[in-house]
Parts: sequence; structure tokens; C-alpha cells
Amino acid sequence: MAKPDASEQSVPHVPVLMAEVLEALAPLPGSHIVDGTFGAGGYSRALLEAGASVTAIDRDPNVKPFADALSARFPSRFNFVAGAFAELDQLVSAPVDGVVLDIGVSSMQLDEADRGFSFMRDGPLDMRMAGEGDTAADLVNGLAEADLADLLFAYGEERKSRRIAHSIVAARAAHPIATTAELARLIEKSIGRKPGDAHPATRSFQALRIAVNDEFGQLVEGLFASERLLVEGGRLAVVTFHSLEDRIVKRFLDPDKGGPAQSRHLPQAVAEDRRWVGVAKAVKPSASEVTRNPRARSAILRAAHRSVAAARPANFAGLGAPRFKGAA
Repeated sequence: MAKPDASEQSVPHVPVLMAEVLEALAPLPGSHIVDGTFGAGGYSRALLEAGASVTAIDRDPNVKPFADALSARFPSRFNFVAGAFAELDQLVSAPVDGVVLDIGVSSMQLDEADRGFSFMRDGPLDMRMAGEGDTAADLVNGLAEADLADLLFAYGEERKSRRIAHSIVAARAAHPIATTAELARLIEKSIGRKPGDAHPATRSFQALRIAVNDEFGQLVEGLFASERLLVEGGRLAVVTFHSLEDRIVKRFLDPDKGGPAQSRHLPQAVAEDRRWVGVAKAVKPSASEVTRNPRARSAILRAAHRSVAAARPANFAGLGAPRFKGAA
């Protein structure tokens, strides 16, 4: 039996909806597909094994060993580019037949305590995917109480955001909040915890991670970059992990989903040309996949084909991308 190569050993992230993503992208020998969120390379490896050429993008410097392993195995068909998928049309040369985006934090990042993404592992309150810019600690210790409350509510849908923000500001007056465990304990003490419920810090940690990495901004920019990059008939597959992200993707692919209802008493707006056709219904993981990989339980896949219509300028309007008052 052949020994698995380095990219197949101890892969810390299991891509969700793998079969469904491959079906949506329909990789063929000779096709060129962009994996905009490379991570540990699960999608890239499957696409390469199907015969496609892959350009992978990631802003996390810790993915380099996985990229190097695939480069060694598929030297003529795999290329890795360091960067953010929001700029994928600037990082990749056309033509491109497919783009896959797996939005959010990876298991690899969650499981590394020193990255500070998870309240389950004590570590520095960091959360930066690219290792640069403001950390979660900077936000927790630097934002005004009202802005911090708005952030937790807008990005984490945390209904008790004002109580949490008040507790944080009171605690940081004594000393800066520096670790994930310290913040998690503070939030739990602030709002309590009922048996069987998710950890009370879940939504707050999500909100801070999204803010630190500008995840909603990256998603919107990445969607429009995909629209500019893909050839006519090219395929886009996007996997999201919570309702706020899914709402953005849904409205992007079908703008009618986000527009206000028109009054029959007013002149009817002229419909725009469709940039996306064959918009598939949302796909969720099977029960068996969730059993194998519990982190897949909230995943949703949306996919569509690029039409012949000219790409739109990037525009946040109508997509429902949350913002908070203190956002830049």
C-alpha cells in the first residue's frame, strides 16, 4: 500500500459538503479552478485529483506546509498565492472556470490555542487570520462601551450585548483583558449559563473574530471579485456557516431576494441583467456527515453559473451585510 503524502497525513480540517461542492463545480481535466480559502487544502486536493488545475489563495501564513505538499505532488497543476480572497481577481490570471469559497474560521485555526480563536482553549486574545492588524484584545480593551455593544449585537447577534460590554469595560478598568479564558469567564459571569445551552461566550467570540478579520467585507468583495473573474458559464460554490453570511450570498446571487417589495401604484423598476444563472437551492450536510464531523452542522452551500452579463461594481447595498457604529 502506498504511503500517503504529507498533505494527506493528520489533516486538521475536514472540508464540509465535499461531494456537493465537487458536483457544483464539475471539475474537468484542463479546467482552472480557484480555491479562494485554501486552509489545509481539502478542496484543492480533491479538485486536483479530479484532473483540474488549481490556484489556491489564503491569507493565513500557517497553511504553507499544506500548500508545499500539494505543490510537490501536483507541480504542474497547483499554484499557491498568499493573499485575501477579496482580491482574488487581482491575484489570479483569467480565464477561470470555477471558484470555491469556504467562509469563516477553520478547524485548524480553532484548534490552535495560540491563535486565540476559541474560548475552549486558553490563549492570547488574538483571532487574526493573517497575523497583522488589530487583535481581538485591541477591540475588547479599546472600543467605547456603546461601540463594543454594537459590535457584539451586529456581528454576533448577541441579545445581551449591552450587559456584556458593560462588564468588559468595568473589568478592563482594573487591568487589560488579555486571554481567551479570561474573556470567556467574564462573559459567563456577566450573563450566566443554563445547563445544555451553548457556551455564553459563543456569539461574542464570533463577533470579535468577524470584526478583527473584516469577514463580511471580505465576503462581499470576494463575491464581486468572483463575478469579475469567472468566464461565461463558470461556476461559483460558496459554503457559509451562519445565517448572516448565507443571507449575503443568497442576495448576491439573486438580487431580487434582497430588494424591498414594489408598490403596484409606483412605476416598476427595470430588471437588471442576471449575472448568475442556474442558482441552485441551498444544500445542507446530511445527517451522516454531521455525525462524522459535528462542525459541519451549520454549513450551507450555494452555487450558481456565471452569465454573459457584464460584472457589477462591488456594492454592499441590498446584501444585508451587518455593520456597527464603530466600524471604519
